[in-house]
Amino acid sequence: MKINRMALLLAGITGLGGCSSAPPPAAQGTPQGAPAAAPRSDHLPPAPRPAPPPQPAPRVAVSGWRDLPATPGSWTYAAEGTGSAARFGQPGAAPLLVLRCDRTRAAVILQRAGLGSGQVPATITASTMQRRLSAAPAAGAPAAQNAAIPYEIALAARDPLLDAMAFSRGRFLVEMGGAETLVLPAWSEIGRVIEDCR
Repeated sequence: MKINRMALLLAGITGLGGCSSAPPPAAQGTPQGAPAAAPRSDHLPPAPRPAPPPQPAPRVAVSGWRDLPATPGSWTYAAEGTGSAARFGQPGAAPLLVLRCDRTRAAVILQRAGLGSGQVPATITASTMQRRLSAAPAAGAPAAQNAAIPYEIALAARDPLLDAMAFSRGRFLVEMGGAETLVLPAWSEIGRVIEDCR
């Protein structure tokens, strides 16, 4: 029994010897107490990358256009010699948008004022469709320096975009060149003009 206790005691002392807090022996060729060599440059952490440049604000996402404030105004309908027209705007002011049935061309003409002298990009967004188009100065529109002139987009009378506008869920969007974006209500006057051309 004494032998077993003695063996355990010696084993414990030997095990504690491995836990000494003495510093490890110096590397060969380096005198003890000399400063450690600086780390090699190829082991330095990579330099932080510069922050990317700020990006321009994105255009309103198609899914978020329904949250835009409505353009103030209302639609009015009137018969004309070649068909009919629905005008959107405020009483006593020039209309912001005209939707005209032109039976002589079998087309519905979307017309609004814009700046420029040549074609400009346009986009119409409804709840079921979005289309990129080009708007051109209306025939006979005077060339004007820094003044608004009438631009138009001609759509065939049976173009499905017209139905998408008429039956859009509450509103549709008209963007054209640098002009103000119009958020317009989808009222019955639009459908009347379209039906007049069919």
